[in-house]
Amino acid sequence: MNHKLTIIDHSRDVAGLKYIYPVLSRRAGGLSIGINFNTNNACNWRCIYCQVPDLVRGAAPDMDFLLLEQEFRFFLDQVLYGDFFDRFNVSEAQRVIKDIAISGNGEPTSLKDFGKAVDLIGRIATEVGVLPTSNYVLISNGSLMYQPSVQNGLKVLSRYGGQVWYKLDSATEHGRKKINDTNQTNQKTLENLKIASALCETSLQTCMLTYHPIDEEREHKAYLNLMRKISEKQIKLNKIMLYTIARPSMQPEAKQLNRLDKLKMNEFAGQLKKIGYQVSVSS
Repeated sequence: MNHKLTIIDHSRDVAGLKYIYPVLSRRAGGLSIGINFNTNNACNWRCIYCQVPDLVRGAAPDMDFLLLEQEFRFFLDQVLYGDFFDRFNVSEAQRVIKDIAISGNGEPTSLKDFGKAVDLIGRIATEVGVLPTSNYVLISNGSLMYQPSVQNGLKVLSRYGGQVWYKLDSATEHGRKKINDTNQTNQKTLENLKIASALCETSLQTCMLTYHPIDEEREHKAYLNLMRKISEKQIKLNKIMLYTIARPSMQPEAKQLNRLDKLKMNEFAGQLKKIGYQVSVSS
């Protein structure tokens, strides 16, 4: 029986490959080719909604570049010329590569040779004609943007017309501690966002949920204030992508998490639009 891809199935091994996995992405709106740098399930944050099992603190392991190239070329060939869409029961409307997304099971910018990997992926995708028609996306928590190696990688990503989807789940230090399990300060958040947006087209992605240690009204007010400050500082953002949890968390807090009501998300989006931002909502 063939496997059917759905927006709630982001399994990293569905294609039987180490680095490459297919996703039907809510935010991309079609087939996203995911690339997992963190095959050791290691991340420097621990978001309470994370669906990665056996998540540990740490960085991405060394990359096997030859294997990455072999898998990526093989997978692209299967999608472009093979029977991938038939085998995975993808509907006709979704039989298009919407993006190539560097994401996976941890923070991808923690890879030691981050820029080299970004360039390899971009070069192959351009060679076979996927870029620049499709998008090239880095999904990141933004915490390592201050590192020169990461900044060099962002420059490479920009040369391929890529973009950063920068995680911002909370505009308060309390909220980031509870949601992302990080002690990152507001000042560092702004500094890293400014770096990212100066080097590459950048959008914010925000997971909206209900969780009892979080004061929803306070969080939303702080977020709006931060967006006003970002606008005043002329930090350029392409858009803000609001979404809520769709897949089961694999973290201890899982049973305490609930999806945010779509009406509340749309109301919040309206407030952000009044500030001047382009906003999308995926519920």
